[in-house]
Amino acid sequence: MVASSLWLAGGRAVVNAMGFVSTIVLARLLMPEDFGLVALGTALMVIVRSLTEMSMAQALVHHRNPAEDHYHTAFTLNALRGVVLALLLVAAARPMAWAYADPRLENVVLAFAAGTLVTGLLNPRQIALVKDMLFRQQFIMTAAQNVVTVGVSVFVAVVWRSYWALVLGVLAGQVVQVVLSYAMLPYLPRLRWNRASELWSFSLWMTLSNAVNTINWRSDQLLVGGILGRSALGYYTVGDNLAQIPTRETVGPLREALFPALVRIADDPARLRRGYQRAQALITFVALPVSVGFALVAEPAVLMAMGEKWLPAVPVIQALSSVFALQTLGSMVQPLGMAMGDTRTLFMRDLALCAVRIPLVVGATLLLGIPGLILSRVFTGLFGMAINMGLVRRLTGLSIREQVLVNWRSLAAVAAMAAGVSAWYSTIAERFAEDVWGPALVIAQILPLGAALYLGAVLLLWLIARRPDGPETEMLALAQTVLHRSMHRPGRGH
Repeated sequence: MVASSLWLAGGRAVVNAMGFVSTIVLARLLMPEDFGLVALGTALMVIVRSLTEMSMAQALVHHRNPAEDHYHTAFTLNALRGVVLALLLVAAARPMAWAYADPRLENVVLAFAAGTLVTGLLNPRQIALVKDMLFRQQFIMTAAQNVVTVGVSVFVAVVWRSYWALVLGVLAGQVVQVVLSYAMLPYLPRLRWNRASELWSFSLWMTLSNAVNTINWRSDQLLVGGILGRSALGYYTVGDNLAQIPTRETVGPLREALFPALVRIADDPARLRRGYQRAQALITFVALPVSVGFALVAEPAVLMAMGEKWLPAVPVIQALSSVFALQTLGSMVQPLGMAMGDTRTLFMRDLALCAVRIPLVVGATLLLGIPGLILSRVFTGLFGMAINMGLVRRLTGLSIREQVLVNWRSLAAVAAMAAGVSAWYSTIAERFAEDVWGPALVIAQILPLGAALYLGAVLLLWLIARRPDGPETEMLALAQTVLHRSMHRPGRGH
């Protein structure tokens, strides 16, 4: 699983780096209301897509031995979904523009409708690579798609300084994604649906879960855009996206690799329980300090990369990045439940979270504006973490105490890191306040300090605990393997 996730991590690293550069450049070339405008169209597109999502990819991965007709059926259903989705977006484009009193929104939604037609033609055969945990090709596709997306977005932004930079970049990336899916894995699609009921038996609850999840996580963008305006939505959207990057790019590769890995051992409860604990502890060990560290450097990072006009996004980044860090404690319940085929339970969880989150977010935003929205996100994030850990207990028998204890060294070490970095930052912030290079100098001091504090605290606690098996041993074993292979490569005289 770790070996497979390294390819995914490489793709994520490219996406992360390119996306960060793109955000910086576009944030300097475009205005917050441009991001807010496109965020409205994106929210509508994602919500409508979720209502027609059939989760064919997960169904094919979960299937023990998919035949050719399974792939043909998946292609047919996804292509039909693309057509239906495009028609829904076309029908919603003008009412959406009227509702938000912005005629530009109609063309944005129509452009996204065209993109959905393209993505409906993706090669379903690429799922076989995921099933066999062969992620090198996916790394190449991800990297190429993101390079094109960023390149087109930046080019349009430089030449026209228009919100269309955000739209055309996405469309170009979608075209490249479809073309590469066939270039790298030849496949001649046929119209079949004789396996639809078989695939649908697994994906039904995932479809409902995706719909509820998307409404849950995108409704706040529509709310902010309608109540607080495009600029506020721009700050919130950019802050939310940046806050997700550390957790998403560290957790994402392991989560994608974990699903097919757990499928292989789903029939062995004891091995499944051990495998889940090892993977979850490793994920928290890596993601927790990265996310908390990003929250600690949010202000100087925004000043350095995007300028003072984006400072209102800093509280969003600080609060949400910290919550996303803590949520890693139960973040692997999704692939665990899917591997065990218990998708109905996952849907019921998502429905419960939605019933709590949406009323709380709406009420807090109406009463307190952006600060209320941030507070509601923090509360619902912690509530969701508790629900996920409870669900893990139900699926595996691991108690909440066992789930926390396997991560106690990571939690204690990140607390020491946060305390040390915060204390140091308070002493140097004023010294560099008037310096044009001040934010960069602050970050240059904080990053190595935070890394040293976290790793030093983890190592000390691990030694005090007499070197138990855990994420520390996983990382040491991985480092030894990499070192051994590098020392014994052909041509090194061994």
